[in-house]
Amino acid sequence: MQTIAVRLNVMFYFIAVILGLAIGAIVTSFVYSAKAKKAKLTLSEAEVKAEKLLKEAETKEQEVMVRAKDKAIKIIEEARREEKQTQEELKKQQASLVERETAFGAKMLEIDEIKNKLEVKAVEMVEKEKQIDALKVEESKKLEEVAQLTEDQAVARLLTLAEEQHQDTLMNRVRKLEQMESDEIDRKAKNILGVAVQRLAASHVVETTTTNVELPSDEMKGRVIGREGRNIKTIELLTGCELIIDDTPNMLTISGFSPIRRQVAKRSLDKLIADGRIHPGRIEEAVEEAKKELALDIKKSGEDALFQVGVSMAGIDPKLVQILGRLKYRTSYGQNILQHSIEVAWIATTLGEELGANVSICKKGGLFHDIGKAVDHDLQGGHPELGVQILKKFGIAEEIWYQCIAHHEDKPKTLEGVIVKAADAISGARPGARKDSLEQYVKRLEELENLASGFEGIDKVYAIQAGREIRVFVNPKAMDDFAATNLAREIAAKIESELKYPGEIRVTLIRETRVVEYAR
Repeated sequence: MQTIAVRLNVMFYFIAVILGLAIGAIVTSFVYSAKAKKAKLTLSEAEVKAEKLLKEAETKEQEVMVRAKDKAIKIIEEARREEKQTQEELKKQQASLVERETAFGAKMLEIDEIKNKLEVKAVEMVEKEKQIDALKVEESKKLEEVAQLTEDQAVARLLTLAEEQHQDTLMNRVRKLEQMESDEIDRKAKNILGVAVQRLAASHVVETTTTNVELPSDEMKGRVIGREGRNIKTIELLTGCELIIDDTPNMLTISGFSPIRRQVAKRSLDKLIADGRIHPGRIEEAVEEAKKELALDIKKSGEDALFQVGVSMAGIDPKLVQILGRLKYRTSYGQNILQHSIEVAWIATTLGEELGANVSICKKGGLFHDIGKAVDHDLQGGHPELGVQILKKFGIAEEIWYQCIAHHEDKPKTLEGVIVKAADAISGARPGARKDSLEQYVKRLEELENLASGFEGIDKVYAIQAGREIRVFVNPKAMDDFAATNLAREIAAKIESELKYPGEIRVTLIRETRVVEYAR
């Protein structure tokens, strides 16, 4: 019974499974068929839409093609029109070129005809000139046969007859013309010189060998002298000038033959008095500052001289301007050389204008004719040769540097040289322009310094006290004290043997060693 029950349960199980499978198959079939129907419906709709879109695309394509064809037709028509216009323009240009070529050909034919006619006329002219020359020769031969004289003989004969008939008249006329010419030349020369001198009425002050310094009070004299005279000795040592302190109230005198040294001393004293601190260290600083200021003043003096005369500084070296400015502190027979050079430049310019010379050469030659005197204290040689060397060094033209020599020559080679020589004489010969005694004094002091400078080992030499004392500074490394003593004796002996002077000259030789260190 249990076996039958089990079998029945198994059968019911299989039946249930089969029924379930059958039901699932039915449901699945139903769902699939529903989806298939739905898919068919969707596909048909898509096909309809696709066909609609294809029709619309075809329609638009046809429209685009129609439009493109219309545009292509328009472009082709425009190109044809432009081509037609271009062809018409080319035809016009070709026609114009043909006309020009025709006209040019006709013009060339005319030119050829004119050329041929000119060539024929030239040949005819040559033939006529030959015929005229032949007629002249034939006529001259006939005249010579008739007169029995050649052409040159006839001219000489005519002049001889005229000279014989009017010899007295000619001689009187020549003498009269010569006298008139001499009087006229003399009158014109006096007139030109008068005009030149009148146009330059420059004032002149004769230079001296002393310079005065005003003091704020007599108490300042003691400060300038310093303890045991150390301040005044330092000033005299550094400047090469002598300081004279006398009974004149509020006044101190600087004595020295060199204007540059006196200026350095004066400027230094002015600085020291204004500062109030006077001691050897400050004196050295003041002297150095004064030298720098004086160098600037010298350069400015040279520039002012060029500006005053009217010479451009464009082509002149600044060093040459500096040398020119040094003439402000140089004298000749008491006459300031820079002022003298300016005067010579103006006088030479005026004379050059009147005589028709090169005014530029006269002006520059007159200004630089004594440039050698700016360095003749320091270099050997006369100032004309030194001036030539200086101007050559700075590239000045020969016509200008020749004036340095010309104004000392008896017969200058150029008209400008004669003019500069005359201008130099006019400037130097004016009343009060020069003073011989001062020049002789300065020359004696220069000789004294140059004589002492000739020994070896000497650093500086200063002549002071109007030439009654000479101070010699030697290099302490070049000699010892014994050699310095012997050198002082040799200098004194050489002065006695070579120079003529009244009284005696004191030789002071200084050998000083100075050591400077800095604490930092």
